[in-house]
Amino acid sequence: MIDLNEDLPVSATCEHCNNKSIIVVKTADMQAWEDGEFIQDVMPYLTAGERELLISATCGDCFDKFFPIP
Repeated sequence: MIDLNEDLPVSATCEHCNNKSIIVVKTADMQAWEDGEFIQDVMPYLTAGERELLISATCGDCFDKFFPIP
């Protein structure tokens, strides 16, 4: 049986620079996101960069290069 309160290490790799990260989330939060909840609502404890890496496989550094703030 899966413990939904258990920490779940998620391996994520940026598709642009191949930087690899392990992001730890709660199993229940990952399930909620996969079921359609907004990631920022169910994983507010992650940084914006960590959430972006999970969403689009783009790390924060690459995201900033593609979308610089003027």
